[in-house]
Amino acid sequence: MANTFELISSTVVGSGGAASIDFTSIPSTYTDLAVALSLRTNNDPDGGSYGICAISINGSTANLTQRRLQGSGSAASSFSFSNAQFPVDGSANTASTFANGSVYFPNYAGSANKSFSIDNVMEQNGTTTYMALIAGLWSQTAAINQLTFSAVSGLFVQYSSAYLYGIKNS
Repeated sequence: MANTFELISSTVVGSGGAASIDFTSIPSTYTDLAVALSLRTNNDPDGGSYGICAISINGSTANLTQRRLQGSGSAASSFSFSNAQFPVDGSANTASTFANGSVYFPNYAGSANKSFSIDNVMEQNGTTTYMALIAGLWSQTAAINQLTFSAVSGLFVQYSSAYLYGIKNS
């Protein structure tokens, strides 16, 4: 059986930038959700070497946990977080480059806790870059009907984009 991806909604950030990208009123008619992202922020939190994107589900960041495996080009590391976030290109990174990633929510409308996965890479013309694989859990049984992707510091810059797909088994 093949999977069918149907575009539900998309956002491309305009010239003024945006603090967040929000998908609301997500229908519960699909089996899974997938989000394709291309993001860059105009700021790096705490003087770091990259920006950070945070995810909220149904308007909340509560009950989110994740385990992130990350490589920097010279070292590997892993982290546990009590939230859902991942690195994106920021103002300290090569100009006009965007982090690219995908977020996958299987069985998003079911009655069990919601797992998710993130596959993300920062694009740079430098020696240090970050690739992350993330396994996450939203410990709530409600159907996912809203997803928000927020710049932790600053704004997403012009041309940052997000595409939300519903997936059906056909």
